[in-house]
Amino acid sequence: MDKSGDSGRPQPGAGGTDPGAAPGGEQPRRPAEPGGGLLMGRPFGVPVYVAPSWFVVAALITWVFGGQLDRVLPELGGARYLVALFFAIAFYASVLVHELAHTVAALHYKLPVRRIQLQFFGGVSEIEKETETPGREFILAFVGPLLSLVLGGIFYGAMQFVEPGTVPGVLLAGLMISNLIVAAFNLLPGLPLDGGRMLRAVVWKITGKPMSGTVAAAWVGRGLAVTVLIGLPLLTHTGAVGSANQEIGGVETVMDALLAAILAGIIWTGAGNSLRMARLREHLPDLRARTLTRRAVPVESATPLSEALRRANEAGARALVVVDGQGNPKGVVREAAIVGVPEHRRPWVAVSGLAQDLTEGMKVPAELAGEALLDRLKATPATEYLVVEETGQIYGVLSTADVERAFVKAMARPES
Repeated sequence: MDKSGDSGRPQPGAGGTDPGAAPGGEQPRRPAEPGGGLLMGRPFGVPVYVAPSWFVVAALITWVFGGQLDRVLPELGGARYLVALFFAIAFYASVLVHELAHTVAALHYKLPVRRIQLQFFGGVSEIEKETETPGREFILAFVGPLLSLVLGGIFYGAMQFVEPGTVPGVLLAGLMISNLIVAAFNLLPGLPLDGGRMLRAVVWKITGKPMSGTVAAAWVGRGLAVTVLIGLPLLTHTGAVGSANQEIGGVETVMDALLAAILAGIIWTGAGNSLRMARLREHLPDLRARTLTRRAVPVESATPLSEALRRANEAGARALVVVDGQGNPKGVVREAAIVGVPEHRRPWVAVSGLAQDLTEGMKVPAELAGEALLDRLKATPATEYLVVEETGQIYGVLSTADVERAFVKAMARPES
């Protein structure tokens, strides 16, 4: 499945390049490279990570499939676990193909992909922006299960050229079945699964409202979570799915219930996250640089901090901008640096020692809003930004903390 936007909008100050050390000696935070495990490569320029949880599930698959091989091919002996490990790796290679299908489609539509991660229950393609039309949304979601179906067909075709009951025959049969299961599971019509995104696209097309599609698909996803939690143990207990529990008894029943609980938890949580992110995107236009900006007063670099604060208080301003003799902005005084100066020392500290030099990326147009504003802040991490009018005139100072508070406030609004 892919997670278009489910990882959340990048927080202001995350990502981008390091603008350099501030005059006061404080180094702006350098964002961590998007990770989450072992970097395996960068197909199409997108990093692919294997999460630590993958090694757990790979060991589990090796153990379970190895036990099945012992019944089918007892002559393998201990070598059956090497064959089972190869199956686990080949299965996750199929999952990677599924995720690469989402990635290629996203890149085709000029949507940035943060990373692909292989993890405990499959893989995730983290697509950072939403599609613009329901048709693209449907295609983006459908290509993953489609590739899994194609792989299932390829493995079935390959089975026709090998002898049944041999190692290649058993491996190909297992890969065919597993890819069909991946396709069928992801086609279930509930978020965060691919089928949920397809349902979202259909409702979006009918209603003309992407939020309506998200709400419908998310609640169907929650219904699926409950169904999995109750239905999967019942199916295995009655023998409708497999017969292993007749051989192992209560242990298998507990394992079925545990697996169902984990799957249901993942689906329920993913559906909730989809609702929250859709609600956030709906309120993103409320994040406007002009409305979040603090009024600022210009001060020259040699001005004592106490005098600068006095002028700000008189003007009802909450920020300081360092300017040269012609009134051109040169730096923004950092709020954290002001707090760190004891009051009795403020008459002896010049504002220039507390300012961060302005770079071009730290100048934000007053009309920026929503995703464009967040993308601008992400590109140049800083604690404060100079907000300017189209004419270049100083409008004020935008604090990252203020943007983050507005961001969290939007996230905290009640669900639709």
